[in-house]
Amino acid sequence: MAVLIVLAVIGLVMAAAGANRADPMQAHGFLVLLFSLGVLCFVLNGYFEPEPSATRLTSYYDDPSKAGIVIAMLWAVFGMFIGDWVAWLLAFPDMTFDAAWSSFGRLRPAHTTGVIFGFGGNALIATSFHVMQRTSRARLPDQFSPWFVLIGYNLFCLLAVSGYFLGITQSKEYAEPEWYADIWLVIVWVTYLVLYLRTLARRKEPHIYVANWYYLAFILVVAILHVVNNLAVPASFAGAKSYSLFSGVQDAMTQWWYGHNAVAFFLTAGFLGMMYYYLPKRAGRPIYSYRMSIIGFWGITFFYMWAGSHHLHYTALPQWVQTLGMTFSVMLLVPSWIAAANALLTLNGAWDKVRDDATLRFMMMAAIFYGLSTFEGSFMAIRSVNALSHYTDWTIGHVHAGAMGWVALITFGSIYAVVPWLWKRERMYSPVLVEAHFWLALAGTLIYVFAMWNSGIIQGLMWRTYNDSGTLTYSFLDSMVAMHPYYVARAIGGLLFLIGAIVGCYNIWMTIRRPSGASALTDDALLPANLQPAE
Repeated sequence: MAVLIVLAVIGLVMAAAGANRADPMQAHGFLVLLFSLGVLCFVLNGYFEPEPSATRLTSYYDDPSKAGIVIAMLWAVFGMFIGDWVAWLLAFPDMTFDAAWSSFGRLRPAHTTGVIFGFGGNALIATSFHVMQRTSRARLPDQFSPWFVLIGYNLFCLLAVSGYFLGITQSKEYAEPEWYADIWLVIVWVTYLVLYLRTLARRKEPHIYVANWYYLAFILVVAILHVVNNLAVPASFAGAKSYSLFSGVQDAMTQWWYGHNAVAFFLTAGFLGMMYYYLPKRAGRPIYSYRMSIIGFWGITFFYMWAGSHHLHYTALPQWVQTLGMTFSVMLLVPSWIAAANALLTLNGAWDKVRDDATLRFMMMAAIFYGLSTFEGSFMAIRSVNALSHYTDWTIGHVHAGAMGWVALITFGSIYAVVPWLWKRERMYSPVLVEAHFWLALAGTLIYVFAMWNSGIIQGLMWRTYNDSGTLTYSFLDSMVAMHPYYVARAIGGLLFLIGAIVGCYNIWMTIRRPSGASALTDDALLPANLQPAE
């Protein structure tokens, strides 16, 4: 209550400061105020209830994980809806409806933030709470910190997405929110790191399972990246606008050091932690090679840090820095394929389960897409290949092969595995709907990616085709006309993926609503003798 009251006062001050200057910070001040009061009402609603029994301390604390999974699926539908709208907008530009807030420049970051940080971030927080308790055989150290992390993180996501519609942005890829939202995220993220370390310090399992290595790398490195890339000077503490501490090519280098490592440690390391727990657990098989998982971890941690400059080939960045990024990008293929191979080899002896279990098939296809997209990324980082691919839709296809094929599929598979465990249900409400979601997601991903591969390569070739007189054969407009059928195909692929996510939301909701059966599933078998599963 005290934290929420302080936050509400801060929101009121922001609203007043913005009102004096007619600054868009005013809208965010009211958002913080209303958000704080809304959560405060929820807390007060249970204030006079009797204190829970002390027996609650003998079981894992899973309520934040449950809430995080539900919130992640809501963000998934929102983010994918905006993304598909953007796809149709590129095919039919009049779909902005002549409104400033619905322009491509505002919708696109709302899509990326909604999917990456809203959907992916909440799924990572929820599953990390679940995994670290089971693999450490220790309950979360308190009941305040996990809720502060989850609710505070979603306040940041709301500030970010609403800011884009209002035109508030610092124009940094994957780091668009302004200075006050960035400061709030630092507070939340440090709490997250401390909470994770406190739980591991209380562990009753002497060994720290490799999934926790990946989750910790995700938490720690993202904190470093976020702080350095978002160093900025506010134009005024009473206004939203700020200016980066870096300029020119230094700003570009810092941005892509951040941008590519956000891919490395947010969209790769965190989800590898997810894979290393839920895939073997669902398959009922031990991880194929623990040594491979550790080698892959250190390879990814070291190599990825140097790869960001491959985004800046043929720019003012020094040539040796470009070459360094290209070299480490090619070397990244080794630890990446180690992780993909380790996942697929874990399924040896369980391929009959893959055939019959769509949840496990989500994870298997995610591992395949991870291997393919990392190979493609290393290939596209080579300077001569980049000359063709850069600024084209090929890059978009590559990004979404990873985002849809790897990140989303492993997340959906993990959620379908953990929901019956957390809510103590025998199975998902409808295995048929899980199957339908799998095929919708796979079909949508393939249509999207193949459309963008074709579109991007055609773009690159058209832009570098010269006639006998030495001038360009095709204008930029000619290339846009040629792209139209591929843009329509991309929008259809995205629509299939969105429908799959909606099907998943319905299936999860119906699973939660069902009463717990006598043969309910649980993954609490790892509890030590002095801890028993909750009733």
